[in-house]
Amino acid sequence: MADEPQRELMEMRDSVPELDRPAESTLEPELERSADFIVEERLITDVGGTIGVRVLSTPAMIAVIERNSAVLCYQNLPEGSATVGFEVCVKHVAAAAEGSRCTVTSRVREIADGRKVRLDVEVREGERTIGVGTHERRVIQVGQVKSD
Repeated sequence: MADEPQRELMEMRDSVPELDRPAESTLEPELERSADFIVEERLITDVGGTIGVRVLSTPAMIAVIERNSAVLCYQNLPEGSATVGFEVCVKHVAAAAEGSRCTVTSRVREIADGRKVRLDVEVREGERTIGVGTHERRVIQVGQVKSD
């Protein structure tokens, strides 16, 4: 579509790039982030050879949704704060074939108790909806995370 903005492709790597972050939280309802990605490599499945074509897997779709939502929150939180996902409720409603260019969008619906971020999420290939649902994240203080 000629009217659609061109976005950079989302890098599917394990760490988030350094971002300019605000002194105080700027997370608020209606804030949104979209990113394009290509259905390739570790995002694809052929369901163990049972479907005869390689498509976006459901776990990969959820990973793309979670990453986009995490970056949206991270870039709007001050240094020392981040979020962790604790609930994903999505429907994978259509296939996206290997090589397809898709767009993931995360939109803040509400912030509860100052720390629970509820997002509406969607994955599209052009005009087609591939996945839709909700995702919840909790704001944490990074220095307070403990590992056993």
